[in-house]
Amino acid sequence: MRSVQFVAGPGGWVGAGGRVLVVWLLLVLGACSATSHPTVVTKLGVAGTLEELVASASKPGPIVLRKRLAARWEVDRAGLINLNHPTAQRAGIGAGAEPIELYFYSVSHPSHGTYLIDSGVARGLIRDGEASDISWLVRRAMGTDTLAVELALADWLNEQSAPLQGVLLTHIHLDHILGLADLPLGTPVYIGPGETKPKGFQNLFTRGTTNRLLGHVGALQEIAFSGGPIGDFAGVLDLFGDGSLWALAVPGHSPGSLAFVANTATGPHLILGDASHTRWGWTNAVEPGTFSHNQTLSRQSLAALVALAARLPGVRVHPGHQSLP
Repeated sequence: MRSVQFVAGPGGWVGAGGRVLVVWLLLVLGACSATSHPTVVTKLGVAGTLEELVASASKPGPIVLRKRLAARWEVDRAGLINLNHPTAQRAGIGAGAEPIELYFYSVSHPSHGTYLIDSGVARGLIRDGEASDISWLVRRAMGTDTLAVELALADWLNEQSAPLQGVLLTHIHLDHILGLADLPLGTPVYIGPGETKPKGFQNLFTRGTTNRLLGHVGALQEIAFSGGPIGDFAGVLDLFGDGSLWALAVPGHSPGSLAFVANTATGPHLILGDASHTRWGWTNAVEPGTFSHNQTLSRQSLAALVALAARLPGVRVHPGHQSLP
């Protein structure tokens, strides 16, 4: 979810020279990338096909998956759901504040150990109502005063008997990297291809905060999808090579957005990330709204995930910020 929106008001420039300066500034600032944090390409995973994914999900798998509620929040519904979509308009879905939740998932494999999907919220992130790594401007835009932490990542980590092997980020929007400060030093953090590269005016405001939050970890490990698109997905990867955990490239909400399929003893789980934030968006196949980097790609990725879910018997689906019954 992109939880920060900055709206430029009318300029105060007068004359042709001023207008040229405004255009020049917008072009320069629009070239600002999401973060300057270093990335390296990882060798994690092997290329797979949708047929292999579906076949692996048809039988019990070895993954133990647990979903944790990190925090409760509320944000602008227009960012979460495309309110201009005909289905949303027919349903009368309007603007306003939408209650959401922040999650992280523990994914435990008998041989490969435990990974997290997304990072929750760090214990020291909010002190006396102020976020230590988040700039005042971003705090104001995000509305962190409405963020109620339920479980800090450090508290969860303290209860674990085995070391954490890594963190798989669905994307690097601020609300998905708030827990990185609690990670043990040297924990690998994985992202989708091109995730750090998008350029835009908004990055002028968020880049510093993103850099500070990512600064708690080493170089980001960029997952490589080889062989081009697989079906309607930009890429499909068998992360452990045994069909137990799959990564899907689902660009749109962000350039490198990822979704995951985890095969457990009780059936497959499809973790959407912010390809769909809400229950309503998923059940009505309406893509996210203004929080998306590319709404056309967002629509296509969501349609691919809906089609995949229909092929996975007994699948449990997890939208990015709300839970299904």
